[in-house]
Amino acid sequence: MSSELVFAPALSRPHLLAAPVAAALRDLPRAEEVEVAEIDPALADTAAFCERYGVSPAESANCVVIAAKRGGVTSYAACMVAATTRADVNGLVRRHLDARKASFAPVDTVTAASGMEYGGITPVGLPPGWPVLVDEAVAKTGSVVIGSGIRGSKLRLPGELLAALPSARVLPGLGIPVAPLRSRNRNKGPPHREMCSRRTGITVTLGNRMPPVRVFKHGSATI
Repeated sequence: MSSELVFAPALSRPHLLAAPVAAALRDLPRAEEVEVAEIDPALADTAAFCERYGVSPAESANCVVIAAKRGGVTSYAACMVAATTRADVNGLVRRHLDARKASFAPVDTVTAASGMEYGGITPVGLPPGWPVLVDEAVAKTGSVVIGSGIRGSKLRLPGELLAALPSARVLPGLGIPVAPLRSRNRNKGPPHREMCSRRTGITVTLGNRMPPVRVFKHGSATI
């Protein structure tokens, strides 16, 4: 049975926002169109959230932070893709950032630099130097659900507002379709584990950690 989401204007519920998110919203044009709803923090992961609250994965977007490296310099960027897709990290993203190597940024680095919680990372309020790459499909979504900076709530806003963020850039083809999301709560056996050796890394699927993650360096992760 789905639980009901009760949305309210985001700025009227600052306790449901990470501090950097609230600060960014105060300066965001059309901030009145951004809403927030409280959720169970244990259900912040996309698959579990969509299942419990009856939100279509196509209306839910994930924020993935990428570490791009070239010449000993590491920079960071956020990718906004629908929950039905995965970011084309080693193709489109790497080329767009002109990086020699692109991989998922370490969780500790992202949470410390952003002031947000793991599982609640959102493009609203990220450090100014981090580009926000938005898949064209997300930008065209009438209403999209994203993180709020904390695990205990979600934001809802028009996709075009994501595309209008100060550091945003819309990239057609950023999201690559994947298999449907599956919640860990629906698995009656132990979490599904799949590992496949590759030349440059390992493909890993762990429970509801969809889509598969290409791990290139110990300690890197999706957000």
